[in-house]
Amino acid sequence: MKRTNENLGTVSMQSVMYMANYGITDKLNVMVGAPYVWTKASAGTLHGLNGVQDISLFVKWKPLSYNFNSHKLSLFVLGGFSAPLTDYVVDFLPMSIGLGSTNLTGRAMVDYQYKWFTATGSAAYVYRSNVEIDRESYFDTEMHLTNEVKMPDAMQYQLRTGYRGKYLIAEALLSNWTTLGGFDITRNNMPFPSNRMNSTQVGASVKYTLPSHTNLSFLGGMNYTVAGRNVGQATAYNVGAFYAFYFNKKKSK
Repeated sequence: MKRTNENLGTVSMQSVMYMANYGITDKLNVMVGAPYVWTKASAGTLHGLNGVQDISLFVKWKPLSYNFNSHKLSLFVLGGFSAPLTDYVVDFLPMSIGLGSTNLTGRAMVDYQYKWFTATGSAAYVYRSNVEIDRESYFDTEMHLTNEVKMPDAMQYQLRTGYRGKYLIAEALLSNWTTLGGFDITRNNMPFPSNRMNSTQVGASVKYTLPSHTNLSFLGGMNYTVAGRNVGQATAYNVGAFYAFYFNKKKSK
């Protein structure tokens, strides 16, 4: 059941993120990133929050790659963690900039390409640590005389398909986040960090590398929440740029 809250109006979140990716070998790379986040409500008296959110560190490995004719099949394995960089408030949803848990994530990804056509499917398990809130008791489905909240783990799935050329990548996306536990927002109450938060989004992404300067790439995308439980029906847009530094690039004849 979709609900509106005129005391909030429309809640928006903006972020700027720095990310670095270092290729150790052709099959192994390390990624690190951290965003600065702002939140704002268009109505009511709740003030938005802002600050540095969570740092994330991931390792990506390609253990298998198989080529036959114009077909290419690859398997990727990813593992990493994320953790808060600042002591931001988590018990102030939907204005909080994050949920405050330390997460361990394992992901498997299968990628298929035939000439310019590509399809990628992935699934991830996210283990989430408990979080502490700024009160000594709370009620979810029962009374808890503690400030520690047990966070349910989650699964994340994604399917993307589209065009992958030498300089242009354009894909359609279908993504799902499923919380493995938690409880529903109680009527006339604010959301809570350990709520069951499920969502399904559809979207698209584009990445273009300059033919005259292949170190530089630009990307953009959007996604829209088509189904959810205890989450907002959001439309998200993103733009960015990548610059590659080649430390040991082989010279072409």
